[in-house]
Amino acid sequence: MSYQDDDEEQMGPHSESFPKDFGYGHSPREANLESKPRILLMGLRRSGKSSIQKVVFHKMSPNETLFLPSTCEIVKDDINNSSFVQFQIWDFPGQIDFIDPTFDSDMIFGGCGALIFVIDAKDDYNEALTKFKNTVTKAYKVNPRIKFEVFIHKVDGISDDSKMESQRDIHQRATDDLSDAGLHQIRLSFHLTSIYDHSIFEAFSKVVQKLIPQLPTLENLLNIFISNSGIEKAFLFDVVSKIYIATDCSPVDMQSYELCCDMIDVAIDLSSIYSTEEEAFDNKTSSLIKLNNSTVLYLREVNKFLALVCILREENFNKQGVIDYNFLCFRDAIGQVFELKIRATKHMDEDIEVSLMESPNDSVVF
Repeated sequence: MSYQDDDEEQMGPHSESFPKDFGYGHSPREANLESKPRILLMGLRRSGKSSIQKVVFHKMSPNETLFLPSTCEIVKDDINNSSFVQFQIWDFPGQIDFIDPTFDSDMIFGGCGALIFVIDAKDDYNEALTKFKNTVTKAYKVNPRIKFEVFIHKVDGISDDSKMESQRDIHQRATDDLSDAGLHQIRLSFHLTSIYDHSIFEAFSKVVQKLIPQLPTLENLLNIFISNSGIEKAFLFDVVSKIYIATDCSPVDMQSYELCCDMIDVAIDLSSIYSTEEEAFDNKTSSLIKLNNSTVLYLREVNKFLALVCILREENFNKQGVIDYNFLCFRDAIGQVFELKIRATKHMDEDIEVSLMESPNDSVVF
């Protein structure tokens, strides 16, 4: 099971600046793709944007990213095979000039849900901060609803004190630059990331969660589930990317998150030995791991894309029957949420198709 890679279809010839008459195909499928939330990956050249995308969504080993060529055109990736994680990622070359008058900022930023700006923590980030201010200023004027995220990247090998100092410095300077530009109302989120640990998955999880309308419902369901099951922490994972699309209200501990990610890998790897890749994760998938500190990790399949991973004390797992019954109730509730989402998407597809049939110029431009 892997994400559909539509790069060959979508990576047509692109110029570094976009003329305002730049349009796309007119099929209902393409129109529907453009209706999904769009995440823009931006930053200077060699800041690590493409590596992030390949590691998180294409299972590339971090060491393999060392051989990735520098991005010279916009790469669009459609993430559409998960029940809740459905969006597009646009990876932008670092050399694109957003000040260029031929750059169609309305088309780029108009359908954007989140803008991730990647800053190399090991490099001099003065130029990056200048480009960040210009990018945010232009994007906010087009679409004030954009979520602005800053990944302070490549922090592996840097001491904890240096990480925090870099984060404080970048946060202060970025905030001051926007205030000087009269944009003090913009809220920025900062994340310390590296492709060599789980920090990049955790950061992307928080970005994606902001684009999920059902998030409050999912969080509420998780809170009810753990409070009635003696569970300390629960994550609802997208199995392929290991992004958690929701968790309960208790704080996320990085070590616990890493354990849950590793558990998903173990469960899928073991299942793959005795089944085909397509059947490695199905409605019978479950896993139980007991750690030597009296902690239990418990995984259950929610649907073919989502898994619930729980952390609880060993003594609380004595009532496994209660936990399993509560899980079935939880899974049914998730199914109902998913059903409502399917209906809404179906109605949107029908509206798009009718609109295209009535369109005199038979084209979609965004």
